[in-house]
Parts: sequence; C-alpha cells; structure tokens
Amino acid sequence: MSKRALLEVIALDARDAVAAQAGGADRLELVTDMAADGLTPSVRTVTAVRAAVDIDARVMLRLADGFAAGDVERLARVAGELREAGAEQFVLGFLDPHGGVDLAAVERIAGVLDGCRWTFHRAIDRAADRDALRKHLADLPGLDTYLTAGAAGGVDEGLPVLRAEARRRGEPGYGQRLLVGGGLRLEHVPVLREAGIDAFHIGGAARPDGWAGPVSAAAVARWRRAVDG
Repeated sequence: MSKRALLEVIALDARDAVAAQAGGADRLELVTDMAADGLTPSVRTVTAVRAAVDIDARVMLRLADGFAAGDVERLARVAGELREAGAEQFVLGFLDPHGGVDLAAVERIAGVLDGCRWTFHRAIDRAADRDALRKHLADLPGLDTYLTAGAAGGVDEGLPVLRAEARRRGEPGYGQRLLVGGGLRLEHVPVLREAGIDAFHIGGAARPDGWAGPVSAAAVARWRRAVDG
C-alpha cells in the first residue's frame, strides 16, 4: 500500500479550492447547491477555481435534484460551454425510471466530452442492478471512476459491496477506480485501504461549520494523513 491514495474534496468556490489544496487534496469535485446534492456550477466558478489552484477538478454535470437526465440537449450545451471555459474532467450519471442506466443520455454527454476523463457518480448506488450498469458502461470513452458508497444508505451499509467490487478489479465492467464517498468516516479508511481501495471523496467532513461554512484546510489535512496511513 505504498501507492499514494487519492483524496477528492467537494468545492463550491475558489476559497474552498484553495483550502482543499492547502490541506493536501489531490482533486476537487466542483458543484453548486448542495441542498440538491450538488448541481452544475457556473462557468465563472469553474474559471475562478482553475485560476486559484493547480490540482485537478472534476465538474458536476447535473441540472436538477435526482438522477434523471432531464433536458439532455441543454445539458450537452452546458457541457460544451464548460469545456470551452477550460474544464477537462467531469462527473455525471443518469438513471431511467426503472433504475437502469440511461445509456442514451450518458452516451450523448460522453460524446460532448470527447474523451475527457469522467466519474459516474452515486447514481450507481440507486441502480436496480449495479453489475448490469457497469457492464453497459464498460467501454464508454473517458469513464475512469465510480463514486460510490456501495449502497444508497452510505458506507456503513455498503462496505460488503465495496469489498466485493474491489476484489473484481480488472473484470469486464470493473476496470474503473472505486472512489468511496457518502457517509464516509475516518474509521472506514483503514478497512477500505486493506480491501485495496485507494480513492476517497469527502464533502461535509471537510467543513467543521457545515455546508454554510468553508472547507477547512486542517480538516482536509486530517483526512490526508488518514488516507496515507
């Protein structure tokens, strides 16, 4: 386990981004409106963050609460605008009304991203069949990560699934990195590292004052030490 683990921190603005980088984050997830569990930030925010820090940032592509794609053509236009503004990595994920992956929507947006690296987010934790979802998406260009807690209820509930999926790394549909987030606590980290998981995602855990307050560099640093073992 000598390989450095990845620590991703949710940022809402440039101030958050600066604090996250100072605390040792490797990557940001850029969102707005956490009351809706994270929507697409403005081009202005993305530009400001890129100017403020030099770590990677993945930009959320999600226009409304829930996991339906909504207006796919509007989302495609937004994705194109963000790319033109310099965004190079993204986060997305859409389900149909039956809990299956909305493959048409995902393929449409992945086409606009044109090879940019992207994460399929926690929609996987609401999927009717996780294995089928992974296999449907296995060959999509740019997909390199699944953000997951292993279950809709969070990491406590999802630990057995996370361990099982980590063991399947390299099988068809399981070539992407597991990025664990959603109810993640510091005490989960050694267990997950022992299972071979090396990527961790935090949001509220980086904010001692809750979502009304900024990211704390000190809080991020505690997580940095934990994920480094």
